[in-house]
This record gives sequence, C-alpha cells and structure tokens, in this order.
Amino acid sequence: MAAGDSFSVTTPIFYVNDAPHIGHAYTEVAADVLARWHRQSGVDTWSLTGTDEHGQKILRTAVANGVTPKEWADKLVADAWVPLLQTIDIANDDFIRTTEERHESVVQQFLQKLYDDGLIYDGEYEGYYCVGCEEYKQPSDLVDGSGEFEGQYVCPIHGRPVEVLKEKNYFFRMSRFQQRLLDLYESQPDFIQPDSLRNEIVSFVRRGLDDLSISRQSFDWGVRVPWDDKHVVYVWFDALINYISALGWNPEQPGELFDRFWPSNHIVGKDIARFHAVIWPAMLMAADLPVPRRVFGHGWLLVGGEKMSKSKLTGIAPSQITDVFGSDAFRYYFLRAIAFGQDGSFSWEDLAARYQAELANGFGNLASRVVAMVGRYCDGVVPEAGPLGEAEAGIQRTVADAVVAATAAIDRFAIHDSIAAVWSIVDELNGYLTVQEPWKVAKDESQTERLRTILYTAAEGLRALAVLLSPVLPQATQKLWTALGAEPHLGALVDQRIPDAGEWEQLPAGARTQALEALFPRIEHEATA
Repeated sequence: MAAGDSFSVTTPIFYVNDAPHIGHAYTEVAADVLARWHRQSGVDTWSLTGTDEHGQKILRTAVANGVTPKEWADKLVADAWVPLLQTIDIANDDFIRTTEERHESVVQQFLQKLYDDGLIYDGEYEGYYCVGCEEYKQPSDLVDGSGEFEGQYVCPIHGRPVEVLKEKNYFFRMSRFQQRLLDLYESQPDFIQPDSLRNEIVSFVRRGLDDLSISRQSFDWGVRVPWDDKHVVYVWFDALINYISALGWNPEQPGELFDRFWPSNHIVGKDIARFHAVIWPAMLMAADLPVPRRVFGHGWLLVGGEKMSKSKLTGIAPSQITDVFGSDAFRYYFLRAIAFGQDGSFSWEDLAARYQAELANGFGNLASRVVAMVGRYCDGVVPEAGPLGEAEAGIQRTVADAVVAATAAIDRFAIHDSIAAVWSIVDELNGYLTVQEPWKVAKDESQTERLRTILYTAAEGLRALAVLLSPVLPQATQKLWTALGAEPHLGALVDQRIPDAGEWEQLPAGARTQALEALFPRIEHEATA
C-alpha cells in the first residue's frame, strides 16, 4: 500500500481507433501538472498514461483499414499517441499498452483469482451494445434516433445507433458489492469528485447493480480467458487492470512499485467515470485489493456546444494549437480558462485573447521588463536590496499567500484555482512596478539604493513565479530561470521545492542575468480551426 508521502496519478488509457484530439490532451496535461507539482513538492511521485488496444472498436477500425489490429495499434501509438506526449510536454513515468505481455499476463492472473474465488460464472446476455463506448446500455441510457436513425435507439455520447447483441458470456458478480460501494462513498466523501459526479454515481449504485458481462465470443481481439480460450476478456475489464499491471502487481508478490504507489488517483473524463468509480473498485474489492485513492471526472471540452468528437468532425488536433501558440500556452489555456471538473467551451478567439493578455502582456512582459532593467541599470547583476518598505512586504505576503492557496487548491485537484492563486503574484508585481517606476528612480543618483531594492524585489518575485509556474509552463519558466542566473546558485528549476517558494531572498545578489527572449512571442497570423 502506498506510503503517506507518495502520490501517483493516472490518465485513462486511450483507444487507438483514431488520432488524439485536444480532449485527450486536456486530460494528459491535467494529470501532468498534478504530477509535476507533487514532484516539486518533494513527494515520491509516479504518473501513468497509455493506450487501450483491444476490443471490437479497434478490430473494426483495423479491418476497415486493411491491417491487423496489432498493426493498426502499433502504427497509431508510434505515429500519434507517443508523439502527443512530446507535443504537449508530458513528463510521464510510464506508458502502458494493453497488448504488452506485462499487462495481458496480469489480466489473466487477476481474472483467474476471481474465478477461483467463485466470483465469476457463465450465463447468457442480450442487450443494447454501443461499440463506441464498448458497453451494454440500458434503454434509459439511450435516446430515440432522428433523421437517418429514426426508429432506432442511439447512444447520446456517440450519436450512433446501438446494436442488439445476444451471446453466452462469463459474468462478474458485481451485484454483491453494491453495499460495499455505497459504504465506500459514504466513508470517503472525496473518493469521487467533483460533488456533482459523486451524487450522480451514488444515485446510480443505489438503484441497484447487475452482474457484469466480462467476456465476448463474437470476436477474438482481446486477452483470452485463461480457463476458456473461446472467450476474450471484455475490453473494459481488461483495460481497468492497467493501473496495477503497470505497477507490476501479481497475486503472489505485488511488487515494489505497487507497494510504493498504489492506490493511485485517476483523472478521467466524466463520461467514463462510472467504469472507474463503480466497476473498478468492485473488481478490486473482489480481489482483496485497496480501491483507488480518488476518481476525478473532469468535464468535456465543447466545440460549437457539442462534446469534442472525431466522428462529428469537431476534433481538433493538439498540434493545430501548439504549432501556433506553443505547448506552454496550450497547457495554460485549458487549465486556466476551464474550471477543472466542469464542461468548457473552446474557441480560437478566447485562446488568442488570453494568450495576448495573460501570457504575453501579463507574465511574459513582466519577465522581459525586469530582466532588461537589471541588465540596463545593474550591469546584468542581481543587486543587493536595501531597506524594505511596506510595498516590498506586500509582495512578500502575496508570494507566501499564493504558495499556501495554490497548494490547497492542488490538494483538491482545483487546478484552475491553483493557477489563479499563483497569477496573483504576476498581477501584484506588475502593479508594484507601475507604482514604483524604477525607470524614473534610475534617473536620480541619490536613489540608487532604492532602485536596487525595487529590482531585487521584482527579480526575487520572478524567481518564485518560475518555481510555482514550472508545472504548468515548463518551457517558459526554464527560460526565465536561466535568464535570472538562478541555476548556478540554486540548482535546476525542477529540483526547486514548491513549499519553499515563498521563502524570501533565495535568489542571491550577484547572480548574473542573461538576455531573455520573449517568453510568448507575438502571434503574427490569426489561428483558424
């Protein structure tokens, strides 16, 4: 079981039926920021992402493209999903593929344990099946089709008719765990977040749980059921196990990584939260394993009022944004503009406006002005501060308060609130310079000591900003760290501890600055979707 001073976070493993869009990247960035923040807080941290490569949807996509499912998965992982991590600057610790032997063997061991314990039985099932969701649906989950789908039940998420399937399967006795799940939700109120999602899932479980069909005979692309190789494991039952297969779990010896980092925190889209907050903990209870630490279901990215979707032609590739605005702007925009846990609408106009106002004019211009003034007025050497006044004390309080508020927000996964707390330093420093007017003070030789105090305060404020913003803006803050001349004295930026960021006078007088290129250059042409 994970130690109290460790933190692990996972994204869902994503289907490789198509290339990633910005909705996938949004999840990746959120998990990455949480992981980077905890690493820089001195916490033993582990982050996982990966790809889900089994199931009927992958099989059909591969057949339609004239290749085997494995060939299709290999190509999509190499050409799209791994490059995505570079495009948006993800520092994950592991990447799991469900076609890897290290995963498939764990799935079979996990399934065999449940079978041996009498928690799996054979039966027959008939129901409405959405291939896009890889899930049987109740009629109440579906909507009546219109237009070309009139007279058919349609999945509201994918907008496609469901299929009626009837087959002999193996079933997991999930209904046995209904009360234990309700007890879990009551004893750990933050197990499912946000609260709106928690209420929805609690209500769903209270209505009663059915046993879960966990095998398929109608196709053969998946992990074989160990005691009956005519069946393959249901793709969701297979996929959820990735969170422990990546940690090297097995029934005989869980392993060092499992002991260090399980249970994990799961960051998922709200549309798949039910799998993670109902089916997955029930599976773990059945195997006598700890349930996840937290399941956080974030909202959807909306384009034109609809959920991001390749099939509806609303999918936007992350590179369409990063090629114009850069990866830091991508990371900042989606985590600042959208309250984490709620739906958010994307528009190019809002992205461009925030880039200019908040990143270029707010943070970027502040950094450029301060480094340039240290170069112009102090020969590129961070000056020693003289006596501090109330204005300087105000900056110190703002930084210290921001550290506390941002850390508290991260603890509840309110990433948007954390960034807002740190951004108060940007606003305070810009206001400080406007009031203190160091460019005017520099003209009065009798005010040299005061000028040095102003510039040291501004530079030290930038030092704190570089540390606090590095989980969100890793590239820009590294450039700033170098320009401040901090590394020779304080070490690498990634090694700076966030809890210590609010301690004043860390940037030593005498540090030699370097010229700073624009952190967020002017965008010369308008981005279009």
